[in-house]
Amino acid sequence: MYQIKTYNAIAQAGLDQFNDQYQINKTNDADAYLIRSVNLHDESFPKSLKIIARAGAGFNNIPLDRATKDGIAVFNTPGSNANAVKELIISLLVASSRNLFDAAAYSAHNSGADISLRTEHDKTKFKGSELTGKTLAVVGVGHVGSLVANAASALGMNVIGYDPYLSSDAAWHISTTITRARTLDEALKDADYVTVHVPKNEETTGLIGKEQLAVMKDGVHLFNYSRGGIVNNQAAVEALDAHHLQTYMTDFGEDILLNRDDVVVTPHIGGSTDEAEVNGATQGAHTIMTYLETGNIQNSVNLPNLQVPFQAPYRITLIHKNIPNMVGQIATALANAGINIESMSNAARKDVAYTMIDLDNLKNEEDNKLIDTLSKIDAVFRVRVLKH
Repeated sequence: MYQIKTYNAIAQAGLDQFNDQYQINKTNDADAYLIRSVNLHDESFPKSLKIIARAGAGFNNIPLDRATKDGIAVFNTPGSNANAVKELIISLLVASSRNLFDAAAYSAHNSGADISLRTEHDKTKFKGSELTGKTLAVVGVGHVGSLVANAASALGMNVIGYDPYLSSDAAWHISTTITRARTLDEALKDADYVTVHVPKNEETTGLIGKEQLAVMKDGVHLFNYSRGGIVNNQAAVEALDAHHLQTYMTDFGEDILLNRDDVVVTPHIGGSTDEAEVNGATQGAHTIMTYLETGNIQNSVNLPNLQVPFQAPYRITLIHKNIPNMVGQIATALANAGINIESMSNAARKDVAYTMIDLDNLKNEEDNKLIDTLSKIDAVFRVRVLKH
């Protein structure tokens, strides 16, 4: 029986995916966590914990280095909220181009018998522009960015996409009408609107700063519905004060952005729809079951992808450092134990590696002894024995 612990409100449709081999929230000594936005950086993990699945795209609320050293596989659910974010960006493109927020605020504070005359006189200050024919730069054309690019193109916008890490698979999801920029500056320099959709890491933190804003033309509209810190907010405010940047809309508030007519801050609602929550919970549940039952990995954020059909009676999985002679040491330990290897697969991701070994025979009483032997190999973080 596998034990699942949930944090936050996980959609019931996702929890219903677990079969009768799983119990939910019966103990803190769980095999798996299914979470959303809870901050786990100060949490201690039980030794039983093997996997953390984040029902959503972001994972900066999880201490990846510590999880890896504890032999815990961490997954997100990429694409589960992509449509939700896309629809919000499209709505904000329309709102910013037509000055809808300012217009609504004006109407909310002007009422009375003369409102019709006053409105007719004042409405020209809210005159906007149409999106058709305008240029949108999409920085990052993965799950979310590709949907935004295609939707904006369908609205008649000229779309320029920039993503130095664009994979061949992702490229298939981008309309042929999208122009691919070779550099970030090339994407930004002629854009009327700029939206960023990249994961947050060392390379992307501060990706849009003073230098990049200077490349943009006057009157540009900027959107950050990716992660806080991707856009340098101080630089954005300075560009707003200089009337170089016209509006800035973001899902990630900061004191410097508050109480400004040219800034719209939403309360981290980019992926907050009923459908996205169901998608994330469902994908997270299937990810947990696949990993616990087969050891196969896809969409992990701290381990390499490795998927091998589980057809043998037994499977051993090991999370370990990616250093020379690890596979040799593992194979030698099995040989010394008189265990024959049916097949072995290995993959690495930077400093971490993952090995799967299928066996045609293993006596039940050997399980704990084998785990103990393999766990004593220096640089091994976690050993599991799975039965088909």
